[in-house]
Amino acid sequence: MAAKKTAGGVTTAGGNGAAVPQARAGELAVRPGEEPWTPEEVAEARSELQAEVLRLRSELVHSEEELTGLMRDSGDGAGDDQADTGTKNITREHELALAANAREMLEQTEHALERLDAGTYGLCEVCGKPIGKARMQAFPRATLCVEDKQKQERRG
Repeated sequence: MAAKKTAGGVTTAGGNGAAVPQARAGELAVRPGEEPWTPEEVAEARSELQAEVLRLRSELVHSEEELTGLMRDSGDGAGDDQADTGTKNITREHELALAANAREMLEQTEHALERLDAGTYGLCEVCGKPIGKARMQAFPRATLCVEDKQKQERRG
């Protein structure tokens, strides 16, 4: 469930109406006992996310070029046996899957940057509790705390 901004600037977790506190300007949420984010750590997280956006956009451009070539070649199947046709289909499906994965990762990364700008980076989008600095540093696109992520995975 995605968090939604209300007119008052408070974010609510989708569906249950619980208010997600917005981090104060210059501060990002941390779990009790964790050191606060330093400006350098915030800058590093932003830089890594921005670099990932550039990498993923480049990967998508490459994938689209590959797909264009594969689609162009798929029409010229004269003389191909079934194995050649199957190989082309598998290659095309693989490239489509890679492009879809890159698109999804790009959306997640851009969302993380938006959350960083909004001051909600590091807050769980379901319960509003801090995700944890260490988890955010290990997986900068995280939007759920460990507990809510486990619940989501159990539901399938």
